[in-house]
Amino acid sequence: MAVNLSIKGVPDEIAERLRERAARNHRSLQGELMAIVSQAAAQASEETALGGAGKAGPIAGAGPAPVMSGRQSFRRGTMTVDEVLAKIREVFPTPPTGLPDSVDIIREARDSR
Repeated sequence: MAVNLSIKGVPDEIAERLRERAARNHRSLQGELMAIVSQAAAQASEETALGGAGKAGPIAGAGPAPVMSGRQSFRRGTMTVDEVLAKIREVFPTPPTGLPDSVDIIREARDSR
C-alpha cells in the first residue's frame, strides 16, 4: 500500500535548492524527493544489514567508500575541475607514453568513410 508523505514549512532556500537539483537530474520535484527518500531508505537498510545502524553516514564527495563484501561503493558528490585533475595526477603522476594521438585516431576514422 502506498503512503503519502508531506513536509510542511520548508524554507524557501531549501526548496529552491531541491528544485535546482531536480532540474539537474531531469526530474520533477516530486521525482527528486522520491529518489532522495529511496536512496536514504536503501542506505539505512544496508547499514542495518552490515551492523552499522546509528553511525554517521559518508560525507558526499569524500571519495570511495570502504570495500564491503567484495565490492566497492562510491559516494556521490561534486568536485571542481582542479580537484578532479589532482586526483588523476595522483593515480597517473606521469602521462602514459607510446599511445596513439587522439587526433590521428579521429582523422583515420573520418578518412575511412
